[in-house]
Amino acid sequence: MIFQTENQLNEIGDKIPAQFKPAIEQALQKLKDAHKAGDIAAIDSAIAELNAAWQTASQQMYQQSGAAGQPGGDQFTGGQQQTQQEGPKAEDIQDADFEEVK
Repeated sequence: MIFQTENQLNEIGDKIPAQFKPAIEQALQKLKDAHKAGDIAAIDSAIAELNAAWQTASQQMYQQSGAAGQPGGDQFTGGQQQTQQEGPKAEDIQDADFEEVK
C-alpha cells in the first residue's frame, strides 16, 4: 500500500487538487510510521484514512474531468459509448479451435 501510494503520487501527483494532496501525504506518513512500529491497529486506521483521502481526491478529479470532457460524456466514457453502440461486425467474428491444458 505504501509503495503503491508513492507510485501514484509520483505519476499523477500534479493532477491531484492542491487542497487534497496534504491529506494524502499525511495519511501516507501515518501508515509508514505505523508499519515501522508494527502496530496493526494503527496500520488499519492509517489505511482507512489513506483510502478516504484518495476517495475524496479521486472524486474531485473525476468531477473536474467530467466538466472538461465531451458533451456526450466525460473523457473516460465518451469514447466507449460510441464503440458500444456500433457493436461487433460480422467479419470481425472468428471461430477458433482450442485445447484445454490441465
